[in-house]
Formats: sequence, C-alpha cells, structure tokens
Amino acid sequence: MKYFKILLFICVLSSGISHAAKVDTLQIASTVMNKTYKAAIVLPNSYAKSKKAFPVMYLLHGAYGHFDDWLKKTPDSELVKNLADQYNLIIVMPEGETFSFYIDSPVNTGSQFETFVTKEVIQKVDKTYRTIANKNGRVITGLSMGGHGALYLSARNPDLFCAAGSMSGAVDMSVMLNRDSSAQVLKLIEPVFGDKSNDIKMYEQHAVLNMIDKIKANKLPLIIDCGIDDFLIEPNKELHRRLVYNKVEHDYTERPGAHTWEYWENALPFQVLFFNKIVLKNQAVVGK
Repeated sequence: MKYFKILLFICVLSSGISHAAKVDTLQIASTVMNKTYKAAIVLPNSYAKSKKAFPVMYLLHGAYGHFDDWLKKTPDSELVKNLADQYNLIIVMPEGETFSFYIDSPVNTGSQFETFVTKEVIQKVDKTYRTIANKNGRVITGLSMGGHGALYLSARNPDLFCAAGSMSGAVDMSVMLNRDSSAQVLKLIEPVFGDKSNDIKMYEQHAVLNMIDKIKANKLPLIIDCGIDDFLIEPNKELHRRLVYNKVEHDYTERPGAHTWEYWENALPFQVLFFNKIVLKNQAVVGK
C-alpha cells in the first residue's frame, strides 16, 4: 500500500508537469542590426494538442532588463505560463536591450528595436509557430520602458496589432533625466540618441505623450495602468487626461503600488483579460 501511494503521487506530479505551458528560447537574427537576439516564447499546453492557430501577446520588458525578466522576476514564477494556459495564448517576450525604448535610433544602426520587433521578431514567430498571423490575433503590452514600447510601436504600426497596453509606462522618457541616477541614464541612452542624449526635444519627438493624434486616428483598444506610488504616475495621469480630452476610448486604472514586480504581477492578469475579450470577439467575427 505504501508503494502504491508513492507511485500514485509520482503519477499525479508527472501529470501536473506535463500539462504546464512550455517555454522555448528562440534565436532571432536581426538583419537591420547585424546581431542575433533571444526571445522567450511561452506556448500553452493546448498548443501541442491542437492544429489551430493561436493568438499572440507580445510582452515587453523594462529598462535595465532583458527578454526573460517576466519569467524570472515576478514573485510567482509561473505567472506568465499560467496565463498562457488559462487563455490559450502564445506569449512572446523579445529582447529590447537595457535602454532601447523600442525605437529606431536616429544615430546608431546597432539600436533599431522598432524595426526589430515589428518586422523581424513578428515575422520569425509567425514562421516558427502556428499563430494567427494578422492583427486580429496579435496584441502588445509591457512594463515601464516596455509600456512605452508597446504604445509607441502600436501607434506607429496599427496594422500589426488589434490592441495595446502599458503597465507603469515611461510615456514621457524625459522624466528619466530627473532621476537621481541621471548621469547613468545619459550613459545608457547614448547608444540611442548619441550626443543629443541630454536634449529634451529628442525625447519629446519619441514620447507617447505627444502621439495622441496618431493614437486617436488608429482607434486601437488601449489598456493603461500605473501604481499611485510609482515615479511615473504623473506622466501616466497626463496621458490619460490627453486621451480623455481628445475623446480617445481607453481603459485607465490607478492601483496601490509602486514601480515593482509585485505591482506588475498584479496588473498583468487584468491586461490579459482585456486582450482576451478583444481577440475572442475578432475570432467570432472571422468565424461568421
């Protein structure tokens, strides 16, 4: 009887493991930057059991981070995998370097992350996996620098995404210059803006705050949130005000919390729920 219980326990444990989402590390060659970067790909357990195409969420990391942050730094290390399983969603986490802000640098051909994500990463993912390879099944969000990146990329490439989000987004990058570590910020942003890294106008030209007209014209569903104790709360409040003033529909939430992984772990499920409703609606329309 004792051995039977042990065997039963092992079977149950193995069964639980086999039903978990799978994580791939995909090598993505960038022609535009002449480099190869890694991306983490979370495939829901249902992917292996099905022949259908799956929706994809692009989940961007923040400054000082790398592609696997969302898998390593959330208090619940299973968060992203559980969400992939819950919503039958492929989740792609591409590399954005420590301070690229997911833009194409005007001075450095080695920092072209808008082109990398929108042309090279998406193309590689769609070729490698069974994805809904059009905007109706593709969404994008991220934290901090990645929140800026998600709103920026979706505003400039509305043909690629059906919705976008931001968590604690650096929607006004110039705020970074007011931090105590401004000297470090300038050093990190130099590969992007070169000798104009201290020029506020350069930041204004790429700030999501100044893209309201483009965002309004695109009419993409948006979900934006920020913690009330976050150092980026004021730019996010201002973004909300500008969107409201310009009658741009969006979900906006302020929650208790700061610029922390505890906050982002709490925020992400709300964003995925928001996206899931949109993707399901799109699939229903296509299926008619």
